[in-house]
Amino acid sequence: MNGILNSSIGRKLAMALSAMFLMFFLLQHFAINITSVFSPDLFNELSHFMGTNPVVQFALQPILIFGVIFHFVMGFILELKNKKATSIKYAKDNGSANSSWVSRNMIYSGLAILAFMLLHFIDFWIPELNTKYIIGDSSGLLANGEFRYFEELVHKFENPLRVGAYVVAFIFLALHLLHGFNSAFQSVGANNKYTNSLKGFGKAYATLVPLGFIIIALFHYFNNTH
Repeated sequence: MNGILNSSIGRKLAMALSAMFLMFFLLQHFAINITSVFSPDLFNELSHFMGTNPVVQFALQPILIFGVIFHFVMGFILELKNKKATSIKYAKDNGSANSSWVSRNMIYSGLAILAFMLLHFIDFWIPELNTKYIIGDSSGLLANGEFRYFEELVHKFENPLRVGAYVVAFIFLALHLLHGFNSAFQSVGANNKYTNSLKGFGKAYATLVPLGFIIIALFHYFNNTH
């Protein structure tokens, strides 16, 4: 394993696999959150299931955390390696002429997404851990006997500054995905007759999923602004 990560191809492959795993999680996360727009009850049921299912909590969640950390660490390593290589050959070859702005600034969009994830953890994940494992309440219920998840979500999107931060973060996510999706599939060798279809799917994914998250945030903000 160490030998694979020491090679340039191995690092790119590991980066691509972690990216595909995170993209699958992002799609699943979006599928649950979009239900809050049209069915608070369904959102509550799904949130309670995900929050109390032992397989999700004690198997999938640690894997997700590892995947996030691994992806960002590998991203920084690849960026440093690329900068070293670029500084050597830059005098001969203008790299900016052969690559898009998005691909040259993946590290910055990645840092913006990382900052957003810290905000997201502070907003949702840490309070959830506190409620379930410190306070010891896994019922998911409010004092009135109703599930708390939808109400907590709506409350988070009452602050216009927080909503603005979410919108900006998902714009950066879209830019990151526009390059990252195609790059991930190229790294695992998906360069064949399906390449154009994969690129089309990648553009749709990179646009629609972040846009969907933006719509969720704006919907709850404007729908609950008094």
